[in-house]
Amino acid sequence: MGKHEVKAESGKRKAEMRRAVFLDRDGVINRALEKESKPYPPTSLAEFEILPEVPAACAKLKAAGFLLVVATNQPDVGRGTLKQEVVEKIHAHMLAQLPIDRVEVCFHAGKGLSDCDCRKPKPGMLLRAARELGIDLAQSWMVGDRWRDVDCGHAADCKTIFIDRGYAEELKQKPDFSARNLGEAADIILAQTNK
Repeated sequence: MGKHEVKAESGKRKAEMRRAVFLDRDGVINRALEKESKPYPPTSLAEFEILPEVPAACAKLKAAGFLLVVATNQPDVGRGTLKQEVVEKIHAHMLAQLPIDRVEVCFHAGKGLSDCDCRKPKPGMLLRAARELGIDLAQSWMVGDRWRDVDCGHAADCKTIFIDRGYAEELKQKPDFSARNLGEAADIILAQTNK
């Protein structure tokens, strides 16, 4: 194969790369449980409530050609306070309700109890999904409601949208955009994509 054929092949691969919207789970897709202005994940399927604007927002993003990838830290599993089967049951229910292409989960405990490359704000979950699904991270978005999501998106070279839920928690880096919910975030993504 000559030099020109190699170039054409790599150019073709680049054109085939896909765009994705990476979504945090709790507070973006489902209602987070709040205690003292801090968000917590549901501890059972009964507590898992998909937010009202989410199905339409996901459908719009899918129709525009985006892959939808959930990237969620679930450290309670690593800390032994939540069973992994409960999280998997919640995800099976979520996948049955929404057009999500993939769910990436970090079960590590965090808080200095574990060192991994997947716990947000580290970008490991996004990098793995990008590698395995052929995603162009520079053309992709990370949507989340906590500083870890924004920092993770920046670390992966994605554009970021912060959903401001008014938690008692400061951002560490500035997001590219802010929104009140996933419906607004989807509108921002579609408006920016169509520019």
